[in-house]
Amino acid sequence: MRTFMGFMIAGVAVMLLSAPAWAGNKHVDEAIHHAKEAVEHGKAGHADVALKHAEGALMHAKGAQKDMKNGHLDEGVKHLEEAVSHGKQGHADVVAKHAESAVMHLSEVK
Repeated sequence: MRTFMGFMIAGVAVMLLSAPAWAGNKHVDEAIHHAKEAVEHGKAGHADVALKHAEGALMHAKGAQKDMKNGHLDEGVKHLEEAVSHGKQGHADVVAKHAESAVMHLSEVK
């Protein structure tokens, strides 16, 4: 019984200590959410709404960069910067393409 309890305590300790590894990053999650919205609105031709979501995604992705270093995160930020730039020019379809690439990269950060 004592050995069993020791294994149980050790198992719980391992789970608690590794929690941040599987919890994800809230900024990355929010960046993905907004980037997906930017894709949807960009494909629908709503450049203004796509821009707002691309800006939100970029803000969160940059926030995540303060918490971690990750090549996919950096690529996601580059694509979101392009999405914002094109959104300001009214290029809804280009916003969608860059936001879609950002989603692909940001999804790899998790």
